[in-house]
Amino acid sequence: MATHFNPEALKFLRGLARHNDRAWFDPRKAVYERELKAPMLALIEEVNAALASFAPEYIRPAQKCLFRIYRDTRFDASRGITERPFKTHVAAWWASAGMQKTSGAGFYFHLSPTETVIAAGVYMPTADQTLAIRRDLLDHHTELRALLANRKLRAAMTEFDGNRLIRPPRGFSADSPALDLLLCRQWGVSTTLPAERATQPSLLRDITSRFALAAPIVHLLNHAILSARPAKIQ
Repeated sequence: MATHFNPEALKFLRGLARHNDRAWFDPRKAVYERELKAPMLALIEEVNAALASFAPEYIRPAQKCLFRIYRDTRFDASRGITERPFKTHVAAWWASAGMQKTSGAGFYFHLSPTETVIAAGVYMPTADQTLAIRRDLLDHHTELRALLANRKLRAAMTEFDGNRLIRPPRGFSADSPALDLLLCRQWGVSTTLPAERATQPSLLRDITSRFALAAPIVHLLNHAILSARPAKIQ
């Protein structure tokens, strides 16, 4: 049977959302390891097996895909934020070979107390990657539009809102036929399902079927990024 989560996993995440401190987490770390970390690693391996058929360059060791549960709290005090040392979701990111862990376009899954999120695309591009994608879209915006318009994809996922700029980015014309895409700072698709969906045996299929539909978009975006990189001297 494909990996999925027990209801105890959601119970733990809901407790963590209410008691985000070490005094609550540390005595329950074994529960986190058993009910969340172990199933996530197993699920990542199963997703990797599926990626072999449509995105083999995104297969990565499970530990490299899994995000840590611990937050970076170094700057919380200076920002006047109450320290919350733990994330209240578990997440994984499948990046392309040659990309940094959170860089470029890839595939994403997370489980929180309230939702199951499945996504694919570019969410946190560097400035250089953003520029490379925009330049590529000047000539290839019709290809991205066609991929986003795929009927099966649209039935399963929703296009990112793009975190759009108000004005055209510097160096790009307001008259460009690609303007709506050039204004974006994120490109991709996602779906949000109830948290309880992650406790169903269909979870693996929910993830991999959407990843397969979104894979052409991920490939197009990363092709733009990788094509803009300087060639290595042999």
